[in-house]
Amino acid sequence: MSLDPNTPVVVGVGQASDRIDDPGYRRLSAVGLAAVAAAEALADSGADPAAVAAAIDTVAGVRQFEISTPMAQAPLGRSDNYPRSVANAVGAAPARAILEVAGGQSPQHLITELAGAIAAGSSQVALVFGSEAISTVRHLAAREDRPDFSEHAEGDLEDRGFGLKGLTSRHQVAHGLSDAPSQYALLDNARRARRGETREQYAAGMGALFAPFTRVAAKNPHAAAPTERSAAELVTPSERNRPIADPYPRYLVARDQVNQGAAALLMSTAAADRLGVPAANRVYLHGHADLRERDLLERPDLGAAPASVAAARHALEVAGIGVDDLTTIDLYSCFPVAVSAVADGLGLAADDPRGLTLTGGLPFFGGAGNNYSLHAVAETVHRLRAAPGSYGFVGANGGILSKYSAGVYSTTPVEWRSDRSADLQAELDAGPTVSQAVTADGWGTVETYTVKHGRGGARTGVVVGRLEADGRRFLALTEGDDALDLLSSGEPIGTRVHVRSFGVGNRVTVSRERMDELHPPRAAGLRKSYEHVLVRRDGHLLEITINRPEARNSLHPMANEELDEIFDAYFADPDLWVAILTGAGDKAFSAGNDLVYSASGKPMWVPKNGFAGLTSRRSMPKPVIAAVNGFAMGGGCEIAMACHLVVADATARFALSEVRVGLVAGAGGLVRLPRTVPPTVATEMILTGRRLSADEALGFGLVNRVTDAGAAVEGARALAAEILAGSPTSVRMSLQIMAETRGIPDVVDAVTFPSPALDELMASADATEGVTAFAQKRAPRWTNR
Repeated sequence: MSLDPNTPVVVGVGQASDRIDDPGYRRLSAVGLAAVAAAEALADSGADPAAVAAAIDTVAGVRQFEISTPMAQAPLGRSDNYPRSVANAVGAAPARAILEVAGGQSPQHLITELAGAIAAGSSQVALVFGSEAISTVRHLAAREDRPDFSEHAEGDLEDRGFGLKGLTSRHQVAHGLSDAPSQYALLDNARRARRGETREQYAAGMGALFAPFTRVAAKNPHAAAPTERSAAELVTPSERNRPIADPYPRYLVARDQVNQGAAALLMSTAAADRLGVPAANRVYLHGHADLRERDLLERPDLGAAPASVAAARHALEVAGIGVDDLTTIDLYSCFPVAVSAVADGLGLAADDPRGLTLTGGLPFFGGAGNNYSLHAVAETVHRLRAAPGSYGFVGANGGILSKYSAGVYSTTPVEWRSDRSADLQAELDAGPTVSQAVTADGWGTVETYTVKHGRGGARTGVVVGRLEADGRRFLALTEGDDALDLLSSGEPIGTRVHVRSFGVGNRVTVSRERMDELHPPRAAGLRKSYEHVLVRRDGHLLEITINRPEARNSLHPMANEELDEIFDAYFADPDLWVAILTGAGDKAFSAGNDLVYSASGKPMWVPKNGFAGLTSRRSMPKPVIAAVNGFAMGGGCEIAMACHLVVADATARFALSEVRVGLVAGAGGLVRLPRTVPPTVATEMILTGRRLSADEALGFGLVNRVTDAGAAVEGARALAAEILAGSPTSVRMSLQIMAETRGIPDVVDAVTFPSPALDELMASADATEGVTAFAQKRAPRWTNR
């Protein structure tokens, strides 16, 4: 068969390992492991390694875990240009170097992408590699003779970033979903419930699925845990097989403590001919696909993987074959559901005689970080060369069954074939999704769950449920041992639970009574004293002072909670008609979030009602005046904007300074400021952190009045007195009608809006008193009724 000279072909693969308990342990770095694997791939091509290295025009590196997240650490140091460090080690000087996004889909995705680049003529020879030295780092980090893996490599780098968008959220992290086992456990438990299996039946199935994997790993010289285990041993908790996240004990969890590397060498047919690569060494990519699943909590069926299945099916379709035509199969196997969900969709049985892994799988061969599937590709290439004309499938998964890249390989020559992944992705994206309740309150039912187990015996229950009221999905942590017990035995899925939202997140209990017992409702009224806030009551006026001058009146969780409690009491007290909020001292009204406290690593949260109990409060039925003395920075400016009125002294400065510390004004500043000041001014303030003086703020409409220095509170009291002169009922109704009509664009529609506030006002004692006092030519005596 005469092929297009740009037809891409895999010509060499290599693997490396460096187990710390082996006699020949070499203490290799991630760069060192990848370099060994890359050198093996060059030699595996059958051509002169030096000539091949000189011909490489593109290198692409898979991210190690230590460079996969913003907060990841490298205790022994790391290269500042991983792809070029590896290239230098094998004598290559490529024009292009790529550092791929994080995720286990990366190896197959890079092979597909670079094969396409070769087919298009923009590359001739490309090397893909990845590695992890996690085991070595943990083994040597505390030793005096620890090596230094820091390395500088010159040259351009196409760093594609972490690629974490959609893979996690603050909401998930706040509810214990920052680790892979707990998130995958939710999926496996959802699948179990859909299949109608008991815990025991499903555990037996997971054991039966993974027991053959251990037999493969036991024979693999690169496996991190080459030990054959029975199905029962895999799923039975023991001292060595401790529970991690139900339904997983440790033996079913991907093993990341590995020292492994792998590489694959691709080139055009013309380059292979020129460099002398034997025809027997050439393996062609017959089919491929790359698809992405919806974000975790948006998926209609948490026990299925439609995007992964669609990618696998489409790769086979592009190759022109069916599942039965495959000789080898390697399904990404970080957790049981990653295998079973795809196997379900392809009609593969757990005991398929071909096997579902070539390496031994992530829990037994080893996770190798994001690079596992490059080992699967290497094994596939070797198997296909030994059986010319056969087909091998590699399924590579990233995230929480989030990103799936599939490849179909064979030694049978074939020209490059394009896929329709973009069209399929559009179809998937147009499918149904699930509405979420970020803050959830009321009765609900358990949709799926897990119980996370700490080493000291601590347990944390995580629930995904549906609200009875509207069917929205919620995420919550359990409260109380009885709720944990519910999740730990029998069938919790479908069980009725009670959920309530707090500043720290949503919590579930077995009943409303139990929730009230664990979280008694706040006592009505104001306390006599608070730790971080001063309160002064003067008739119908409430003065609230943030009392943290040493921290520029910035707010940490405890101060926020006190303010939230105080404003709850204020809005509920019929004898309090106006509130003033200010800051202690003369330096700052509030510097917003306490960044020093945040940097301490202590738990951070804000109340449901936002900073100071105001910025996210949906209903503010009575006026709040901000008396701004000094700086109102970041969250402090957002608090001031959340108030109905602002009085500033001459020293006041207003700014949304979050961009200066790598944050955004997410507590209302990005929304309220452009609606308050001219858009051009708002944009400049938001993007640069520009500070407005009191007079500038007055001119732009951000504040109502400016006083002399140090007189903001007096000015606020004067404004409050003017409000108190009017009917408190009229004030409340006015605020209500303004809120009700704010989103109505047509003026007449807004004017004629049938607000119930008007009926309430006309039936009020204050309305009668106002008219009567006017007729009698006396001052009214308001009662707020």
